[in-house]
Amino acid sequence: MITKERKSQQIAELSEKFSKSKAVVLTEYKGLTVSEVAELRNVLKEAGAEYKVVKNTLSSIAAKGTPVEPAADLFIGPTGIAFGFEDAIAAAKKVLEYAAKNEKFKVKGGVIEGRLCSVADIKAMSKLPPKPVLLGMLAGAMQAPASKLAYALNATLTQFAYALEALKSKRANG
Repeated sequence: MITKERKSQQIAELSEKFSKSKAVVLTEYKGLTVSEVAELRNVLKEAGAEYKVVKNTLSSIAAKGTPVEPAADLFIGPTGIAFGFEDAIAAAKKVLEYAAKNEKFKVKGGVIEGRLCSVADIKAMSKLPPKPVLLGMLAGAMQAPASKLAYALNATLTQFAYALEALKSKRANG
């Protein structure tokens, strides 16, 4: 039996994790062995995420006032929670990859970057490239017009310099 003090401590810890997480993916782990859950935890740890199995009532209480509150309806049945602290998409990808390998493990939904997501939403987001790649693509897209402008201005200046040089040589010869 868990004491009231321990429950309060667990709720506070969960609430803090809900607030700090960039991704919270709710799963059904029914039928998984202890070694399979340990394997999942190791896979998620590599992505800067963690996996916890917590009572639904404690999770529902801890979700109040956090970005995970809209997902409170998903705290039904055996629920495991994957917390992604560093990269939201990486954590979601790892959970989906594990679900694809193990039919007993199912994704219920979750909250990514403060937005309630269905399983389909999570699958769509998991197909996105990692954040550094997206930022690089954005920087490249923003840099292209500037480099074209610089090239055009340089070409105009070069043509102007050639015209001045031609005018100077024409006056010198003529």
